Amino acid sequence: MLEDLLADATHCILALDTCTESCSVALYYQGKVFAEQADAPREHSQRLLPMVNNVLSQASITLAEVDFIAYGRGPGSFTGIRICTSMTQGLALGQDIEVVGISTLQAMAQAAISEEGAQHVLTAIDARMGEVYWAEFTNVEGRAERVGEEHVCLPEAVSYQVDTDSQVVLCGTGFEAYPQLTALFSAATISEIAKFPEAKFMLPLAEQAHKQGLATDVDGLAPVYLRDTVTWKKLPGRE
Repeated sequence: MLEDLLADATHCILALDTCTESCSVALYYQGKVFAEQADAPREHSQRLLPMVNNVLSQASITLAEVDFIAYGRGPGSFTGIRICTSMTQGLALGQDIEVVGISTLQAMAQAAISEEGAQHVLTAIDARMGEVYWAEFTNVEGRAERVGEEHVCLPEAVSYQVDTDSQVVLCGTGFEAYPQLTALFSAATISEIAKFPEAKFMLPLAEQAHKQGLATDVDGLAPVYLRDTVTWKKLPGRE
C-alpha cells in the first residue's frame, strides 16, 4: 500500500523523525523505499546521522541527489523535535535542499491506513504532565487527512468528532497512558503498528505536500510544540 501511494512520486525524498521514543529514517529513490528504525529515546542524536548515511548507502546515492527532506515537525518530545529540526537544518543547508514538515500524529495515522486499511484513525501521544497530544484523521484515497486541529489537553478534555460506535483505529502511547480514552469507543481497535511515528510513512505525505507547494527553504523550518512548557517529571508508575 505504501509503495502504491508512491507509484507516481517524481522526487527523491529523505525523511527523518526523532519526535518520540522512536528514531527513524527513510529514503524514497527510483521506486524503492529504504528505511531504518530504532526505539532508542536517549540516543537520537547519536543514531540519526549514521541511519541517514545507511539509507543513502543502500540506495547507492549521495545527499546531493536528494530533492527534499521531510522532517517530523512534532508534536512530541521537545528535545526530540529540536534534534530532528537541527539535523534537518544541517543536512539541508549543506546541499541547499528544500524541506517539508510532517506531523508526527499524521505519520502514525498514515501507518494505520497503509498497513491496516483503516478508514478512521485517532492518534494520541503521551505528552506527560497528565496531558495528551492528539488529532483525528480520515482515509482519503489512501492518505491520512486531518479532521479538525491538533490539540494538547487533559485526557478528560478530549472531544472527538468521530462516532464512538464506529470502527476506529486508535494508535499512540496516549491510549496506553490513559485507558479512559480507549473506553470511549465501543468498536475501536488498538494499532500496535503505529505506536510511534515512522519516517517511511511520512514519504507519501511529503510527496503530496511538495506537490501542494508546501516545501520551503531551510529558513522555513517550523517545529510544532503545541505548548510552551514541559517537565521531565515522569508519570507515577511509568518508567
